[in-house]
Amino acid sequence: MDWTDLIDTAFKVAGNSNQANQAEAVRAVEAAVIDGEEPVASTAGRHPDHFRRGVLVLTTHRLLFLKDGKPPVPVPLTAVTDATVTRTKFNGEVLTVVALTGSHRFEDVVKAEVFAERIRETARTARTTPQAPKPSDTGDQLIDQLERLAALRASGALTDEEFSRAKQRLIG
Repeated sequence: MDWTDLIDTAFKVAGNSNQANQAEAVRAVEAAVIDGEEPVASTAGRHPDHFRRGVLVLTTHRLLFLKDGKPPVPVPLTAVTDATVTRTKFNGEVLTVVALTGSHRFEDVVKAEVFAERIRETARTARTTPQAPKPSDTGDQLIDQLERLAALRASGALTDEEFSRAKQRLIG
C-alpha cells in the first residue's frame, strides 16, 4: 500500500470525495515523511475542534491527523503509551491516544477498536526497533517520561486510570 491508496481510502470512509483535498493531503504527508517511514493504516475521525471528519493516518513512526489542507498534526509513536476507545451517544466511537506529548482525542472514528489495536501494535514496534531511541542507562529518560505523565495527570489531561496504564507501559 502506498500513501495515495492509504489516504484515498480514508477520505472515502470520511465521505469526502473532493479530489483536490485528497491530493493536497497526499502532498502534505509526502512532504513530511521521515526517512524509512511507511504507511500502516488509515481511518476517518473528527478532532473535537472540527465539525467535519478528517483522516487519521498511522505510519511506522507517527499518527497523523489530516484535515482539509491543514498541516498534519503528528503524534510520535515512540511517545504513545496507550490507545483506548469509548462509545458515547453523541460522539460515536471516541479514540483517545495517550502520549508523552499529551492526550489526543478523536471522535466518531470509523472502526475505532481495530484502529486502536493497530496503534498499540505499531507503537510497541516503534519503541523496540533499532531506530527508536534507547532509554539511557541512568534512567534519566524514564524519569523525564514519568514526570511528563505526572504533569499531564495534574493538569487533568489524564484520568487516574489512564495515568496508571501509561505508567505500567513505561515501567513494565
